[in-house]
Amino acid sequence: MGGDEGNDAQAGRLRVLIVDDSRDDAELAELALRDAGLAVETRRVHGETGLAEALEAFAPRVVLSDVNLPGFSGAEALALTRRLRPDVPVVFMTGSVYGLPGEVLPEGDALVYKDELEKLPATLREVLDARARGVG
Repeated sequence: MGGDEGNDAQAGRLRVLIVDDSRDDAELAELALRDAGLAVETRRVHGETGLAEALEAFAPRVVLSDVNLPGFSGAEALALTRRLRPDVPVVFMTGSVYGLPGEVLPEGDALVYKDELEKLPATLREVLDARARGVG
């Protein structure tokens, strides 16, 4: 694995790192991608240490992150990803339009609501296409 994205391309699988404390939500996101015909390889983490390690060892093409994580925010996940792997887009998933009181939604590459996960595959394609064109 490591940082060799050639293996990812050869296998035809999109490596997706999911940052979410909910196993169920992570599985639903993965299922939405598979149901749309995307060949994905996923890994789920839920904290700063796990994210840092997976960014290096798993070498994802895209990060899907919950906005609200216990002890670790989506904004922190975005900052860590930008620092360690600036080439990897971050798509946020949230269960609420409003978030928590006083919370500002972080500005990643895209936002998908968890009750609209059917939009996730198209959103990932758009984000990855934009990155490939050098936009974003």
